Amino acid sequence: MPSLHEFPTWEPLLRLLWAGNAGSLAAPGGHVAGQISHYGWSLPLQRRIPRPGQAAQVEDMQDEFDAVQRIQGALADIGADGISFTAEITPAGRTVLHLISPGPAVEPGIGGPHPGSLLLVEDSFPEPWRRLPDPVPRAVPSPSVDLASLERTLRERVPGAIGATEAEIAATEARLGVALPDELKVLYRVTRARWEDWGEDHTVADRVFSAVGCELFPLDDLYIADAPSRPCPWRFAAMEAVVTPPDAAVQGLVGSPGWIAFGDNGGGDRIAVDLTPGPRGHTGQIIMLNHEDNIGADHLADSLTDLVMNGRSPGHRGRRGAHPPAVARVNIRSLSSVQAAAHPGLEVLSIGVWEGEPLSLTPVTGLPRLRTLTAYPGTLADPLQIAKLTGLEFLELGPEDWRVLLDAEAVPRGLSAAAIEVHGSPHPLPIVALANELLALWGRPPITQTILEGHLGPGT
Repeated sequence: MPSLHEFPTWEPLLRLLWAGNAGSLAAPGGHVAGQISHYGWSLPLQRRIPRPGQAAQVEDMQDEFDAVQRIQGALADIGADGISFTAEITPAGRTVLHLISPGPAVEPGIGGPHPGSLLLVEDSFPEPWRRLPDPVPRAVPSPSVDLASLERTLRERVPGAIGATEAEIAATEARLGVALPDELKVLYRVTRARWEDWGEDHTVADRVFSAVGCELFPLDDLYIADAPSRPCPWRFAAMEAVVTPPDAAVQGLVGSPGWIAFGDNGGGDRIAVDLTPGPRGHTGQIIMLNHEDNIGADHLADSLTDLVMNGRSPGHRGRRGAHPPAVARVNIRSLSSVQAAAHPGLEVLSIGVWEGEPLSLTPVTGLPRLRTLTAYPGTLADPLQIAKLTGLEFLELGPEDWRVLLDAEAVPRGLSAAAIEVHGSPHPLPIVALANELLALWGRPPITQTILEGHLGPGT
């Protein structure tokens, strides 16, 4: 198979793109652009509409599948996760193809060829991913904890189960670096939850699920649900904030060294014992980490005994109360001004689609906790005001606003990451050049380009 950086590898896909975009390619500045990874692709191709009453068929898109799989195979050969590209193709078929490799300092873009977040500081994480639990010295186990009843009930519900030995439990504690709470030890002394112990029998597995209230992990799969176990792209992670209301049972963290994940609800949400509860919680309570959320967890039961005996509660978090939000959005449907968003606890300011006069950042200058600013292109009255926001760690702007900051040498040097807000379908190469200017300020590896030239022959 030809390599990723050889024109024949791309030729089948380029022919499809040429045939599907002939008009736009022939226009001045015409180009096609896309992104391909092991897990999917984003391409400017119009797929065939299936017949009325019929679903789309694989054969309707077979040419596209074959062309993409050719490139995915080449990616696998060199151990690359994905690649973006842009191509100019003349009506006669002469082609200039630019392969864009993000490198280690750029996260993948979302659904298009433009770069994702720029990692200006190596191994940096947004503030919520650095946050540790607050101490709650008055937290105690729930009165519902009853080790004898828990063990007796479990043995009645899963008779004949193979339990873990004390050596196996000790090995798990050594691997995790934390002592397992007594309720969890009781659970695994009854059943160590290994698939081979159940004779690969789904009926037995279902019985354990019903007995415990979740799909139980084997001891070897227990893990600490700390912040690194819940990765998130910078662009989204920087928009989160850790908030724990005074009536919350669970701290509003990304993760905690005291969250021991031991099961799943069957839908991808993790079930964990919480050893670092919120102000109104109990040590050893049971929580659920929703796989669709980047942060926080829901309270399910006051203890493992409570979970087994009474089942899961609907799951809830404390009320936010009357405090101003740490994350504020100014746009045509939310807050009506930057002034309305400003308060000492503000951490994240997002300025979205705006129909009025461009906005001043003066009201948020000097706020002690402001660390993230995102601004839709054209919404800022004076981008140079950003230089006064000395606590920013993440900044997302449109290309024009970044150009103003770069030309004035006013890019905040305290940033850990940045992003270029792109709307429409601008040519990727100027965006890549702008991204490389920002990366160069921090001495980070640039986005690289490989140019391939070829001829597709007569139109098809």
